[in-house]
Order: sequence, then C-alpha cells, then structure tokens
Amino acid sequence: MLPPLLFDDDEAVAVAIGLRTAAAGAVSGIEESSVRALAKQERLLPSRLRRRVGALASATVALPGSQPPVDAAVLTAIAAACRDHERLRFDYRTHGGATGPRVTEPHRLVASGRRWYLLAWDLERDDWRTFRVDRIVPRPPAGPRFTPRDMPDEDVTTRITAGLAQATWAYRARVVVNAPAAEIAARLPAGLTVEPAGDDTCVVEAGSDDPSMLTVYLGMLGADFRIDETANPELADHLRALAARYTRATGPAPDLRNASVSAQGDTNAPHGC
Repeated sequence: MLPPLLFDDDEAVAVAIGLRTAAAGAVSGIEESSVRALAKQERLLPSRLRRRVGALASATVALPGSQPPVDAAVLTAIAAACRDHERLRFDYRTHGGATGPRVTEPHRLVASGRRWYLLAWDLERDDWRTFRVDRIVPRPPAGPRFTPRDMPDEDVTTRITAGLAQATWAYRARVVVNAPAAEIAARLPAGLTVEPAGDDTCVVEAGSDDPSMLTVYLGMLGADFRIDETANPELADHLRALAARYTRATGPAPDLRNASVSAQGDTNAPHGC
C-alpha cells in the first residue's frame, strides 16, 4: 500500500481523465488496474470535481475504431460492485438484439482485445455467465451485499475464454487449419479457441459481430484453411468477395484513359431516348 497522496483540484481532475483514457485501452496492459483505480478515486472526489471530470469526458471525441465504445461510468459502476461485493442489476442486449434484465453477483472485470467483459454469477440461471460490458446498461442502485464465491485467477481466465468462444458473438465459424495448433495460437488474438487435430492440423473456433472481421482473423492464420460453407454461408460469401478483391489488386490495372477515349469517339452510340 502507498501512503496517501494529496492532490489539488486540477491534479485530481487530470488523474481521473488519465485513468479514463487508460481504461478505454489507450495504453495496453493497464486497462484493468486503471478501472480499479478510477473506481476508488471517483468515490472520493467531491461533487464539484466529478462534474468537471464529466464535462471534460463529454467534450472529448475519440476517433472511431473497430470496437464499440465503453462508458467509463459503466466500467466504474461495475468495478465498484465487484469491489464491494454488491449485487448488480442491468439490462443486457444479446448478440441477437434482444434486451432483458439480469440480476448478478459480479466477480471480475476482464479486458481482452480492447473489449471489456464481466464475469458474474447469474442468479436467475444459477450459473456463471460472461457479459460484454458495451452491451450492459446498469440499473442502480447496486446491492444488497453478497458473499463472493471462491475462484482462482486461472479459473477466471478459463471461464472468460470459454465465454468468448460461446455466446458473445453474432457470427461464428469452425475452421480446419493446415498448421500446428501452437503455431496458430501465437498468431491470433485472445478469445479464439485453437484445438490440435493432429501434428500439423488444428481447428480454430472464431467469432465476431461482423462476418467481414472473421475474414481478417482468418487472414492472420498464415496457413491454408477450410470452412464448412453449408454451416457458414455468409462467411463463405465474404471470403469469396475478399479473394476476388485481392486478385484484382495484384492484377494488371485497367487502361482507363484508352477506355475513356474509346467511349468519347464512339459516334455510333445512341443519343437521347
């Protein structure tokens, strides 16, 4: 534990904004600790400083990226419920678009691939569930308090990975890859399941909200692969479109100048209706 630090108003606001930026994934590797620190700091900030932090955050525009934004206020609310062992109620939107209420005992926030996930015990389903934070709308207040369930950190990792491989994506694919599992796993982002299927073959289970993103993941394999087109028709269409685009990119460029001159000099072309 560090000794107490004394900040003036400007320093306190600067720290809060810096933690919000880090929590959003601007600095890789410190997202989770930034959220914990932000939850502690905002609990101590006087209301006048919380308003300043909120005003600065609302006036900040981030460039669009490949991942949906996560509200720092939602992250801190979830982090506080995890820390204080208080039940968390929220509306949750599934990958199919349906929205419904959930009552949970939150356990841990995990950052993976610039996306946030909540591991929690779902009271209605009487089981562990993984929730994407960008799909959570909290329903305050939190509470009552609960006795946390024991779970080692390695089990948290296992459950989050399993959750990512199951129901958090709208599109999924099971791909047979002609390469060793260890080699392929080292090339892919976290959350993708790679299983050995032989010395030089493996099976990759990938997911995304957009099938075009799956083609990007598959392009990172660096090896030949095959999908089941019957089970993944939309992915097959995207792969064919991408293959055609790459083929055009490496082929000879069309002579647009000559085509334009030919069109202009075609005196037999019809005019009018």
